[in-house]
Amino acid sequence: MPKMKSNRGAAKRFRRTGSGGFKRKQSHLNHILTKKKPKRKRQLRATLQVAESDVKAVRRMLPYS
Repeated sequence: MPKMKSNRGAAKRFRRTGSGGFKRKQSHLNHILTKKKPKRKRQLRATLQVAESDVKAVRRMLPYS
């Protein structure tokens, strides 16, 4: 049986955490930054945990992580 392929888009966006979850970066920090307040941009830098309802889909896209 051949190896399964990882979804390459997902592989660039999600990383496995030590406890078995996935971490992700937040959106809205790429362009049109002049109208966004510094506080908002600073808070968007933080990484978040993938929601519990989405973990199953991410795990399916990343079979070897």
